Amino acid sequence: METMTVERVIDAPIDDVFAWLTTTTHYTASPLVLRCRLARHGEGAPYGVGAIRSHLWLIGWFRERISAYEPPYATEYVVERSVPPARHELGRMTFTETDAGTLVRWTTRAEIPLPLLGGFLTRFLARPVITRTFGNILEAAEKALTGPAATTPARRTPTTR
Repeated sequence: METMTVERVIDAPIDDVFAWLTTTTHYTASPLVLRCRLARHGEGAPYGVGAIRSHLWLIGWFRERISAYEPPYATEYVVERSVPPARHELGRMTFTETDAGTLVRWTTRAEIPLPLLGGFLTRFLARPVITRTFGNILEAAEKALTGPAATTPARRTPTTR
């Protein structure tokens, strides 16, 4: 199994960062993500525990189930099925408030289950594509939440009367 972690500090409130990143339809802002949809709503929130997400990336298709949902601090998922097949033990995003904004730590633990070549393909093909895609998604979140069009409370221009 290969553990892959990508981190980024986004200068936006933790609630906004959590909401953006747990709404996976936003992931298509990454050029490596072709389609994302919510196949089944979770308990208490669309992307809550039990939610089923379907993702089509350039490297394959993934059906994920949300296994933990603790707004605005953490969410976890497991890949239940994928094409090509992969073994997946963990998918987790954690969110921590910092002086500079919100630290997002995105970790996954997975491998390509092929005899002899699986470890090589996981390390030298899947790992770079997955970490780059995670990085692209975090960059898209930052642009959406801090760019000129951002409408988060921290970014609104105060009105004078």
